[in-house]
Amino acid sequence: MGLTCQAVEMGVNGLIFHVLPDGGDERGSSFALPATWLGSAGGPVDVHVTTLVPGGVRGNHFHRERRELLIVVHQGAWSVHWDEGSEGTPVRSRVFEGRGAVLIEVPPLVSHAVRNDGSAVLQITGLSDGLYDPAAPDAYSRTVVAQ
Repeated sequence: MGLTCQAVEMGVNGLIFHVLPDGGDERGSSFALPATWLGSAGGPVDVHVTTLVPGGVRGNHFHRERRELLIVVHQGAWSVHWDEGSEGTPVRSRVFEGRGAVLIEVPPLVSHAVRNDGSAVLQITGLSDGLYDPAAPDAYSRTVVAQ
């Protein structure tokens, strides 16, 4: 089907947002990843799926080595918060509303968090270019939005 995504770059050393086109039909929504993350040497090797209840926050961490993709499927208001990659840099945020899906590229060192500002549960899928290893974790706490 060959869907394409329009990338909107935000911030210095910041995040890249892809508002994903809905290729679904009467059965429901269907969102595809951009080709730049599929089938490449740096593509995803770890995947996790989460939900986020209204008022909840996930994140407030950064990775030193791994890149991460977050796919947020939403039916209401939510926001993403991030810094520019080191302690003390300004915190930026972006609010999304309505129904759809957004893919967020998170480079190493950028602390990030998603907050559910709406009344419906968010669905979040996280993909990383490195495996999670509990013996050598690559997630470090740095708060960009209050819990």
